[in-house]
Amino acid sequence: MSNVIVVGCGRVGSQLANMLSDNGNNVCCIDKNADAFANLGRNFNGSTVQGVGFDEDVLIRAGVEECDVLAAVTQLDNTNLMCAEVANHLFGVPHVISRLYNPDHERAYMQLGIDYVCGTSLVAEDVFSKIVSGHGSHIDTFGEFEVLRFTLDLSSRDNAKTIRVSELERDHEVRIIAFERADGSASSIPTPDSLLYAGDSILACVRHDVIAQFSRYILD
Repeated sequence: MSNVIVVGCGRVGSQLANMLSDNGNNVCCIDKNADAFANLGRNFNGSTVQGVGFDEDVLIRAGVEECDVLAAVTQLDNTNLMCAEVANHLFGVPHVISRLYNPDHERAYMQLGIDYVCGTSLVAEDVFSKIVSGHGSHIDTFGEFEVLRFTLDLSSRDNAKTIRVSELERDHEVRIIAFERADGSASSIPTPDSLLYAGDSILACVRHDVIAQFSRYILD
């Protein structure tokens, strides 16, 4: 369960806030227009704060000091960028995601190290996948798939020390792209018979709809 702030309560923001809330997260939605909160519907069980999403006082009221993820999904690139910068640099929010309308700004976002979703369709689903993947593991999105880099956690398997690549791929419909031993002694593109050890660094391609299940292998 994460503490998430969603800035912007339009179609995308309200959909994202409800998806996150339904997934068991603590969600606070910020919008400068109080009427926008009607988009959340009656079943939303998070909180709301009226105000501008890059205002420090507004963010503090929304719980930014205990926030794990902030998603800025208003309809204005400049507003989303300012929200992301304030959350990241002033409050140290671990994971900040910004919606990006104008692809010409993509290079600037990359240079600033801001995670983003570019486009106008399926934005809520893409941001949701980034948040659910969590653990700072998200690298990129390709259609229905996320590329993740993470430390392998096998504690859910009765503290087993190893797992075979073929087993991990078969049971969870993922593709292991590469791995590096925990001590840095070796790295490799795996074969189906390769053994992965707890603590190894893994690069994997995971379909959106299995990330929640697969996250038990991602070390917090």
